[in-house]
Amino acid sequence: MRKLLCLAVVGLAVFAVASAGASAPTAGTLRSGHAKLLGFVPAHNGNTVYRASGYGTLRYHGGPVEHTNKVYAIYWVPSGYTMESGYSSVINQFFTDVAADSGKSTNVYYTGTQYSDGSGHVQYSSSFAGSYTDTDALPASGCSDSDTSVCLSDAQLQSEIRTVVSREGWTPSPTTEFFLFTAKGIGSCSGSSCAFTQYCAYHSWSGSGSSVLLYANMPYADTVPSACDAGEHPNGNDADATINVTSHEHNETITDEQGNAWYDLAGYEDGDKCAWIFGSLSGSAGAEYNQTINGHHYFLQLEYSNQDRGCVASGL
Repeated sequence: MRKLLCLAVVGLAVFAVASAGASAPTAGTLRSGHAKLLGFVPAHNGNTVYRASGYGTLRYHGGPVEHTNKVYAIYWVPSGYTMESGYSSVINQFFTDVAADSGKSTNVYYTGTQYSDGSGHVQYSSSFAGSYTDTDALPASGCSDSDTSVCLSDAQLQSEIRTVVSREGWTPSPTTEFFLFTAKGIGSCSGSSCAFTQYCAYHSWSGSGSSVLLYANMPYADTVPSACDAGEHPNGNDADATINVTSHEHNETITDEQGNAWYDLAGYEDGDKCAWIFGSLSGSAGAEYNQTINGHHYFLQLEYSNQDRGCVASGL
């Protein structure tokens, strides 16, 4: 996802990199409190015909990758808000399937194994540690946007993640990811960038060292389908649209967990470079898919491969 959180800024970054003496961008270009927003999935606004983005191949910037990863899912559904029946179970199934196929070269997750840090290469070794349905009341809106009546800041989202992590006795670490899925109609913003208008999801981190909190903000994609849903639902559920951007954030956290590992000269991570690119599809219209993971079908964007110098659907 994009570290530069609007198209104008990305354009300036590409121009600057092309100039003599320019340096690569750094992570955390747009900040919200103490957060650094990465892996910005752009709202497509009905346009799903994309080409690989960014500038050149991914480059290593010295930071850590996740050699293995463990995932927790939090579903924040306060009173008065809803998710489609089966929404959380389909997403849980996806995380379970990704874990079950660990080590296989047949899906987009294997692409990450070409990237490394000083301790070795990423392994396709994922586990799903569990989920939690959070019914805590929403705080007063910490922002405002044009698509929803309630808007949460990154600081508010991060605070709720920490509350649930503490409540459940979970342990943050450099190999543990927490995905916060908010109910339909709940928006979020950081500065002037808001869900459904500028982005569909992002990942970030808070803290450092062995207790770093790796997390992703996952708005309900079908709150505004024209912005965040490419239209194919192989599982017949709103969850399909959210799973696509979940895969984007998951892969990016693995290869650039704290914004200082793998991204290109324009600041694009592996998912950013292939956002809204799906490749060859199977199945019937409205339920097409391009991934079969642990026997289940999914509609996921491709991921960038340095080895192939392009967006790929499976192994190296």
